[in-house]
Amino acid sequence: MASSSDSSSATTNRLAGESSPYLLQHQHNPVDWYPWGEEAFALARSENRPILLSVGYAACHWCHVMAHESFEDPGVAALMNRLFVNVKVDREERPDVDALYQNALALLGEHGGWPLTMFLTPAGEPFWGGTYFPPTPRFGRPSLSQVLEGMAAAWRDSRDDVTKNVATIRQGLERLASPEAGGPLTPDAPLTVGRRLLRELDPFEGGIGGAPKFPQPAILKLFWLNWLRSGEAPLRHAVDLTLTKMSQGGIYDHLGGGYARYATDEKWLVPHFEKMLYDNAQILDLLTWAWSESGSRLYAARARETVEWLQREMLAEDRPGGPASGGFAASLDADSEGEEGRFYVWTDSEIDALLGREAELFKRHYDVSPRGNWEGRTILNRSDRPELLDEDGERLLAEARAKLLAARAERVRPGWDDKVLADWNGLAIAALAQSAPVFDEPAWLALAARAFDFVASRMAEGDRLHHVWRHGRNRQAGLLDDYAQMANAALALHQTTGEAAYLERARAWVATLDRCFWDGTDGGYFQTADDSNDLMMRPKSALDNATPSGNGTAAAVLARLHHLTGEPAYRERAERLIAAFSGEIQRNPFGYPSLLAANDLLQDAVQVVVAGPADAEATARLVRTALRRPLPYLVFQRVTSADGLPRLHPAAGKGPLGGQPAAYLCRGTTCSLPLTDPDALAEAIAASRA
Repeated sequence: MASSSDSSSATTNRLAGESSPYLLQHQHNPVDWYPWGEEAFALARSENRPILLSVGYAACHWCHVMAHESFEDPGVAALMNRLFVNVKVDREERPDVDALYQNALALLGEHGGWPLTMFLTPAGEPFWGGTYFPPTPRFGRPSLSQVLEGMAAAWRDSRDDVTKNVATIRQGLERLASPEAGGPLTPDAPLTVGRRLLRELDPFEGGIGGAPKFPQPAILKLFWLNWLRSGEAPLRHAVDLTLTKMSQGGIYDHLGGGYARYATDEKWLVPHFEKMLYDNAQILDLLTWAWSESGSRLYAARARETVEWLQREMLAEDRPGGPASGGFAASLDADSEGEEGRFYVWTDSEIDALLGREAELFKRHYDVSPRGNWEGRTILNRSDRPELLDEDGERLLAEARAKLLAARAERVRPGWDDKVLADWNGLAIAALAQSAPVFDEPAWLALAARAFDFVASRMAEGDRLHHVWRHGRNRQAGLLDDYAQMANAALALHQTTGEAAYLERARAWVATLDRCFWDGTDGGYFQTADDSNDLMMRPKSALDNATPSGNGTAAAVLARLHHLTGEPAYRERAERLIAAFSGEIQRNPFGYPSLLAANDLLQDAVQVVVAGPADAEATARLVRTALRRPLPYLVFQRVTSADGLPRLHPAAGKGPLGGQPAAYLCRGTTCSLPLTDPDALAEAIAASRA
């Protein structure tokens, strides 16, 4: 699927041999681009030229803008080619490269983002940078040509200053790669942080802070965990308010399903129209948790529509136009026909023509008017009328949406980044595996299992994962996040299906993390394996970003493995991992919600075991009851007999009661009496929250 950044020029550069859609968008630029690798650095060393590093991704609107304005301009390209060795990186393909230089930019006192524009020595050491630069001076920023000439002059005439900058930035990067360790976290640490974060909530529109406003699912999950533990209503309200406002706002695609990456305003009306796999996976988790408590029709509808979008539009193909591979694609672009949001917006007259007599009802509930609500056109939303209608009313609106969706399908589609990323697929697989039994949707579980099988077979060589797959080609060695998210996905599937193979796969991937990623000196996992050597240093962090951190997820995986197996080695490793970053949490608590939640799971899990014949209906009823209450600290497993649990498990030796299936709820080393009635099990799970 072509992107709006493609050029019709017959000229190609070295990016033509790449598989990344983002890199291929730039294959016809007159810039002499190199992909990240030794060839570019060797040329820079041999010619003593600095490197211009440009990092972006396929769905990035401002990346497209800079490409059109500058990288497709022959004059700018000639300047770049004469003064620099130019390297283009897909930040989704190489998140380790992006993270390193985003940190460098922050040390320079600049806000990060994409496109990232960094200037490096031939050894890959950063000495200056920024993000988007316009073709002519504007927005208070110099033009790209001015920046190019200035950086080339600095390299040529002020090498001592460049060397000082390099040394200062390197020292800062080394500090960031060596987080401050500390002691064990207190049991109330998550609640203390959650209460403080609650002060940042927009009390009217939900979400954290003002515009631009991001979903921040890791923070919302921490609020939900804290509500479950404390019963403090404002924490639950923060999640419900945010989910409702997002789900009825313009950030949600009311025709096709799925949430955009963020809203440019505080009311969730105007999205930055790109749609990312990772956001929707995490929001599906939240919708599932919230629906299991409230039974909200809105949450159920959004969960189902989002999964329908995943099935309809986000299954990557083995080859262009070929069958679906089973893995999920990365993202949909914000742009089509060179214009942001064009695919998604409507005019009043278009709605009238397509819906006829049904138009008035639809327009009234979706904010459609002749003047529009964004640049003369309409972003569909229900923010002003969030309440759902009765069954007949919602049926009429659904029929109207289906007509508009069919008409929209005839438009020029946004670009599709169809590479499969192991870590983002792990997020989606885990969300589907958890939500399937909650919503009684076995097809969702099959979708998750198929994606898991794809990554575990097509993106793996032995016990090593690749990070990226596209059209039959694997690229880039697996990173911490790939192993952590796929191990978490394996445990989610194990919990839902009871299949031991998923548990063993999680154990194997954790063994690879321990062997190839563990910091034996200070604890915690590095982002890259010990046999990766193309970065100036190995990053190590537990900060959550748009996705949960690899170390935060790994800590949760270790905690869950300890509870499932009883093996103390997993607990010891989790404790050491958390301690490696606990000093950072005390200094900057807001960046670590995933690690805080992992510590809560480690210290105070609620374990539910169902013991009984696998084919017995009474066993199935108990299993369904446990799986339909998706608490973030609940660890579930099933066995067929009293000897099915590990020796160190708190419920070891407990089995069916008088030949009848029974459930046991354990907290710490104490377990309940056997529970044979599903309603009694549900009550026990609910009572275990505080």
